[in-house]
Amino acid sequence: MADRGVVLSRPGEVALEEIRVEEPGPGEVLVRLEATGVCHTDAHVIQEDGWGHRLPVLLGHEGAGIVEAVSEADVAVQLHHGDRVVLGWKGACGACAACMRGEPRQCRQPPAAPGRLFRASGDELTPVLRTGTFATRTVVPTSSAVKVPRELPPEQACLLGCALATGVMSVLETARVREGSRVAVVGCGAVGLAVVQGARIAGAAEIRALDVDARKAEQALRFGATHTEPGPVDYVFDVVGRRETFEQAVGLLAAGGTAVLVGLSPAGETASIELPRLFAKRARILVSHGGDHLPHEDFPRLARWALDGTLDLAGMVTRTAPLDAWQDAFAAMRDGATIRTVLTP
Repeated sequence: MADRGVVLSRPGEVALEEIRVEEPGPGEVLVRLEATGVCHTDAHVIQEDGWGHRLPVLLGHEGAGIVEAVSEADVAVQLHHGDRVVLGWKGACGACAACMRGEPRQCRQPPAAPGRLFRASGDELTPVLRTGTFATRTVVPTSSAVKVPRELPPEQACLLGCALATGVMSVLETARVREGSRVAVVGCGAVGLAVVQGARIAGAAEIRALDVDARKAEQALRFGATHTEPGPVDYVFDVVGRRETFEQAVGLLAAGGTAVLVGLSPAGETASIELPRLFAKRARILVSHGGDHLPHEDFPRLARWALDGTLDLAGMVTRTAPLDAWQDAFAAMRDGATIRTVLTP
């Protein structure tokens, strides 16, 4: 059976089509996708005409699947045919300035596996964030495929690749929230709910879930939120990334507080901050790039937490659907009717 994938061929043109997947080369692995979450980042890629990716683009970046092949040159790689893996888009190259100074979480040159994915016409595809998971199969660097226990269902495991890693690690790694702190989360979609869970794991005394959609704020209570109204906090996470949400976030900070920008903003988005007020509060502003996560370090512990009940992944999967239903999944995400739709190629 021919491989298929959801492709952004040119600005505004997206379709499920036949693709060609080549065998992996040295340092690469071929993965048959079992599940892939539908994330706002892929909508952002479509809206921003590729968001810096060269067209045509193979969409999807939050995936889990089964290893089908590893290059014969990689005899030392601890991946084997049949392993279940989660794909990480934020690996470290090991050679850039950040990696060389011992800060792989700040790597700006994650490894990729170019020249393996093509349209039926022969045009090379650029996989979103070096993964391309809205497909039946994909090829990624071996360093981007992290083995997880078979006991973790693929529709839950795939969330580790983006939503959970971004949200939980924004709390534990980017902000390093202290036990007993007061936390607010602005925007309670999948990533926001992962921030809520991360704050709970960190031992926050107060977790305020804020969203213009009351349904989303209320559902955050199931994941560990304690309040659904604003109030002064020590840490606030803007998971939306718009002018009004960031200004709200900074306004919620108590003295010595930290605002963390997590959500992707549209091109040209700006915010206005009263600098004397910021100075008087001695506030900090941080940017979370995917929670500054490192797949090989963080996915295994996130998987353990999912299996022992520390993290609720099952509650975040609103529904599953076949790859053919990708348009309905995007529509449901826009409507706010789901936490996460997971496609099952």
